[in-house]
Amino acid sequence: MLNVDLNTRRDFIRFQRDELTSSLVYAKLASIEKDEQNKKVLNAISFEELEHCEVLMKYTGIIPSPYGWKVIFYYVLARLFGLTFTIKLMENGESEAQEMYARYKDYPEVVALGQEEEKHEEQLIAMINEERLSYMGSVVLGLNDALVEFTGALAGFTLALNDSKLIALTGSITGIAAALSMASSEYLSTKSDGDGEKHPVKAAVYTGFAYIVTVFALILPFILISNVLVALGLMLVAALIIIGLFNYYYAIAKSESFKKRFVEMAVLSFSVATVSFLIGYALKYFTGIEA
Repeated sequence: MLNVDLNTRRDFIRFQRDELTSSLVYAKLASIEKDEQNKKVLNAISFEELEHCEVLMKYTGIIPSPYGWKVIFYYVLARLFGLTFTIKLMENGESEAQEMYARYKDYPEVVALGQEEEKHEEQLIAMINEERLSYMGSVVLGLNDALVEFTGALAGFTLALNDSKLIALTGSITGIAAALSMASSEYLSTKSDGDGEKHPVKAAVYTGFAYIVTVFALILPFILISNVLVALGLMLVAALIIIGLFNYYYAIAKSESFKKRFVEMAVLSFSVATVSFLIGYALKYFTGIEA
């Protein structure tokens, strides 16, 4: 074991654990990757991360145990949200590793590990080719339209109908019809484009599914709560959560600004909801119709 001070050794042990953990994560991701080229790259990176761990062992004299929870976390994440999203999250960690290794200029061999981490990042970006990302535009279409249109519709129904069960029923009928309409439009639009990158049926399914899931989430408060104003408030909170979760996923997967997209979609959805609520109130007042 090479001689290093106590603090440096402690840091290098932490680096070792990260390298060993990353090696296991990449191996796990390779085991579920169907694309042979992607699988080959992931296995190669897994092997290199293990080599990094062995280099650091010259200074630490031990091989520490990996962070088992991280291996499980990234594996589950890849299963749920796909390889692209998972790799982009890991890429953020790779960038931090580069900065940490660069601090140890007295150890050229360790600095070289940071440079290899940068190469990993480039390889990961180059290898990403996932079907679900090709249909992200279809998901955006369904989700965005459902949020903007449906928050407005439910807000308008709230004062016009003033009955939570009736609002939920009316909203369900409206939402399902709108989802089918959006899916049909996406099918025809994709088919007419004819670029071959997206299958029209799959594009329609992604759009319709995103719309239906959003509709269900927004209607749920009216099904569970009888007070229409409380239900409306919870519906708006649900809309905000959906906007936040989706835009976080989109920002990571597409390497775009989360804040910009989140604010833009939130302002648009809530503005439409406010206008629709006022229209509902105005119609109820001027027509004198009570639900």
